[in-house]
Order: sequence, then structure tokens, then C-alpha cells
Amino acid sequence: MDELKELELLRHELIQAGLEYYVYDAPTMSDYEYDHKLRRLEELEAAHPEAITPDSPTQRVGGKALEAFSQVEHRVPLESLQDVFDFEELKAFDIRVRGVVPDAHYVVEPKVDGLSVALEYENGLFVRGATRGDGRVGEDVTENLRTIRSIPMRLPDMPAHLIVRGEVFMPKQVFHALNEERERRGEPLFANPRNAAAGSLRQLDPKIAASRRLDILVFNIQWIEGAALSTHLETLEYLKRNNFKVIPHYSCQQMEQVMDHIAEIGENRDSFQFDIDGAVVKVNSLSDRERLGSTAKFPRWAAAYKYPPEVKPSKVTDILVQVGRTGVLTPKAVLEPVRLAGTTVTSATLHNQDFISEKDIRIGDTVLVRKAGEIIPEVLSVVMEQRPEGTRPYFLPSVCPVCGAPVERDEDGAHIRCTGSECPAQLLRNLAHFASRDAMDIDGMGIAVVENLVGAGLVKTPGDLYFLHEEDIAKLDRMGKKSAQNLISAIENSKSQDLSRLIYAFGIRQVGQKAGKVLAAHFKTLDALETATLEELTAIDDIGEITAHSLLEWMSSPQSRHLISRLREAGVNMTATDQGDDQRFAGMIFVLTGALERFTRDEATELIEARGGKAASSVSKKTTYVVAGESAGSKLRKAQELGIQILTEDDFSALLK
Repeated sequence: MDELKELELLRHELIQAGLEYYVYDAPTMSDYEYDHKLRRLEELEAAHPEAITPDSPTQRVGGKALEAFSQVEHRVPLESLQDVFDFEELKAFDIRVRGVVPDAHYVVEPKVDGLSVALEYENGLFVRGATRGDGRVGEDVTENLRTIRSIPMRLPDMPAHLIVRGEVFMPKQVFHALNEERERRGEPLFANPRNAAAGSLRQLDPKIAASRRLDILVFNIQWIEGAALSTHLETLEYLKRNNFKVIPHYSCQQMEQVMDHIAEIGENRDSFQFDIDGAVVKVNSLSDRERLGSTAKFPRWAAAYKYPPEVKPSKVTDILVQVGRTGVLTPKAVLEPVRLAGTTVTSATLHNQDFISEKDIRIGDTVLVRKAGEIIPEVLSVVMEQRPEGTRPYFLPSVCPVCGAPVERDEDGAHIRCTGSECPAQLLRNLAHFASRDAMDIDGMGIAVVENLVGAGLVKTPGDLYFLHEEDIAKLDRMGKKSAQNLISAIENSKSQDLSRLIYAFGIRQVGQKAGKVLAAHFKTLDALETATLEELTAIDDIGEITAHSLLEWMSSPQSRHLISRLREAGVNMTATDQGDDQRFAGMIFVLTGALERFTRDEATELIEARGGKAASSVSKKTTYVVAGESAGSKLRKAQELGIQILTEDDFSALLK
């Protein structure tokens, strides 16, 4: 078959398979077959770049990272809705509508708790997408929206100009999986799916947005040229016919039907794959909407019914303390079972000691509980009149309940944290950090491999990595002989890493990459660092008292001494490499901006620091040079305003030589 013909057939087949999977929820092609055919399409498009079209499945992976989002002025404002909080207010809304439109017909939809966006199409092709912003001006997030598989890139009807409004959301299942992954990596958790969706859609790197597996439901046509539609239900059918994933909806002639459907949506909220924070009631006729018009803030033809949060009493039967992957001690109230927002709640987070003390929560108390954002159970208050005699104020333990190491309170927050370097509760996080690219750089040791090793009981501390045997690794799931050989080789290679990387790999609080380099350059050996005093540490530039105390506490821990002993026994390098005499950039501060062609950001930073300079993330009056690559943005403009010398990549290379 001719390659161009094969390319066209593959593209059509994969677009159809994507619609069946992401929009219609009725897949006919296996993931393996889809991935295989997508790879073949990528090969064909690489050979025939002139045949690439904007709607090709290969164009959904995301483009280059941006410096900032540009602004978009909405052709039709994305209005917010007036909230109503009970059926009496809803009836008052109906009376106002029927005062203008006596025979009003309504449509009821669940109100998705996500991020509102406008999608714009020209001649059937997706050309632009923007956030709601303030309703009149939003941010251009086109490249990130391209990564959402349920957004069609080309419309069958090919309207001359179409703008639709929808709600981007993170499916509940994806949200929980993402938070589990972030917990394993020691990263802050997202509070709820809406925050996760908003943060994902506003990533400057579209590849990150693509990894978050966002989805969308479209619920309104803002503007259309090329089709005549008279009702909201007609617009939803038109959108569905053009392969949009359309919001679930109910048609209602009377307000009694509206209220029934609102109650039904509320009762079934757990069955939706997305979070809801209410139900939307809309007048169906588009001409009636024009007659009703809008106030300065809201359309008069729609209202958002907000479900009242359920608040119920329950008894605190115990308080358990969990140790997270980053060592944070989190108290959890064990509750007598109570039904809330469609599920049975048996526990609620108590956040931290400050939260417990502020509300004076004690074991045996009766407390009022609700679901925050319909997701996370939380304790609102204590019912003091029902407090039993003999209860005592609750305080978190002074030692880790898992490993027995001392705990300490964060200097800049309310968290209490375990200080144990070999604490089993932190094992996954510690191992993943130890092996990460900026630390010991053990290639192939991602979180899945770490979980595999820990689950098999082969590794209990980072030091154990250097005593692994190839035959033991080869027996693990998804490994095999070749993978085991590669991993053992990568672990062996990591033994020669510089002392600065080892210091960073320890995961000492307040000691990041920069501090690791400073400490290694000053002390030269780990032995010297181990015996350093507070005075010696604080005398070093860039090492403050908080960092010094954290380092001393870590070094004095029996767990830390055991880890260092194991690493020394394995032959891990504990000496700083010779940094050389080239200090030409001493005292200089560089800022990198835009896309560099010859270096990655990390490579350029290492070259600067190897010559005694510093790489900063923001431009200030202290900046010496700004190195500007392609598509440099706000940092370049600020440098120009401050009169700071700007270097091209050629200029920077000349300085290095």
C-alpha cells in the first residue's frame, strides 16, 4: 500500500478509535493495538511531514513549554450563574422567569465542579481554547486543551465559526491515583479534583498536562455561524453529533419536574465520574433567553442550585497517627459509622496538632462531621454538652509511632515530622529520592521498580540497594535478566557520584541541591562534614542556622549513622571531586530563559556553577547576565527594563570558552 494512503487510513482509524474510547465509552480497539498503530502513524508522518494534519492523534502530546499564557478576550462573555440554596429560592426564580415567559420549558444538568473553558473552531478545526478568567478575558491554554482526548480536533459538520463552553475536570479515579503517586514521591497532595484539574490545565509544559488525563463535558454553544438552532436541547444534540462529550441533561416542562431531577442528581452524585457542586437549571428556548436577558452579573434565564452540605454527629472512638511518605505525622479520628453524601464515613482527618488543639477534639467526644467539597470527611466542631467526664486533651506523640525516632515541628508550618532516615513509613519516598536524577541518578529506578523491590523485601534502606543480587531482581514482576543487569549496572555506576549528590540524596530537610554543592565544596569529604560544628556550618555562605540545625540533627541520628556505614561498606564515594581552578564566573548571577538549543537548563546551570557562578530563577537588580533562548518571555522583558546585559546562546558559549 502507498505510504500516504496508509497514513490517511491509519489517522482515520485512530481518530475513530479515540472517539469510541474517550467520548462514547465504547472502545473497539485494544490499548496494545492502538499504541502499535499510533507508533506506525508517527513513523509515516516523520517520513511525510507535509501530510501531518492538526487533527492527527500524534498532535495531542503537547508542544513546547511556554514562558507564560497569553490573554484571550472572549467574543461572548462566559457568565457565572446566580446561586439558589433551596427550593423556595428556586420557585422564586421560576416566578421571575414566567413573568416574562409564561410557558417556559427548562433543562436540568449536573453542575460539574471543574474549570470552565471556551473552545473555538474555524471551518470545523479547533484553533483556540481559553480559561474563563474573569468572564471577559481568559488565558490561552490551547496546547494543554489539545491533550484532552475527548475534545474533537475536527468537526464533521465543519461550521464556519463555533465557540462552545465546557467544564474541564479530573475524573475521580484519576484524582485518587494522582494523589497516591504524589504521596509516594513526597509531593504536596491536591485538595480536591477541581484544584487538580485547574493546576493541570495551567501547566506551562503541555506534556505535564497530558499526563494528568483530564476530561471535559461541553454544555453550551456560545457562538455559531453555519447552523440554525432554536433550543438548548437542539444545541446539545448538535454538539453530540459533532463528537463532543455532552453534559448529562433532563428536559422539564414544570418546576415540580425540575425539583425531582435536582433531587435525583443529588442522590446519585457518587455515580458520576466527576465531582458536582450543584445542579444547573436553564431555560430551553434560545429566543426566550434573549427576551430574559442578563443582569450586570448573571443571565436571568439560568440558576445554579447548590446542594446543602450534610452535617451529622458521630463519636470519636479513637485517634490514630499515620506517618506519610515525607515523614509527616497525620492524626485521624476513628468515627462511629455515619452516612454522608451517599457514602458511609468511618474516619476523618484531623490535619495536625494545631487543628486538634483549636477545636479541643478528644477521644470520646461527639463531633459534627461533613464532607468538605463532597469528598473529604472533616470534623467541624465538638458537641461540648455531650462530652463525657474524664476525657483528656490529645497531643501527638514525641517519637515516631513507626520507627521510634524523635519528631520535630516544621519551622515554617504546623506539621510534625519524623526525623528517621530509615523509617519504614518513609521508605518508598526516601528510596525514590535517593535514586532520582538530581541525586544518585540510578537509571531505571522509577517508583514502580522501587515498589517492586520493597514489596519483595529486598530493600529496607537506601544502603541496601548496593547489596542487591542480579538473580533476585530478575525474579521480580516485569523485570527479567536484562532489566536486572541494567539496574545492577546503574547502581554500581552511582557509587562514583560526587559527594554533593550524595548529600542531596540523603533527603535532609532544608538541604537541597544547592546546599549539597556548597557543603561538598567546603568540607571536601563526608567525614569532615560529619564532625562539623554549628559555628562552622553557619559560617558558610548560603547555609543558615535552620539548615545547620537540620543537618546536625540528621547526622547525630543512629539511623543516619547506620545508613552512612552501609554506604561506606558498599564503596560509595564520599569525597568531592576536584572542581578545578576556573572561577571566572565567581560573584556573577545568571538567569536562563527561553528554549536553549545546545544545552538543557540543568546542563547550563552545571556549567555556570562549575565556573563559580550562580544560576537564579528570577531577574533582579543583582542579576549579571540573562541568557535568552528562543521564545524568551517575561524574564527577558524585565531584564531589558532593568538594563541587564542579555546574552544569546552564542554569547554564552563564547563566555564558557
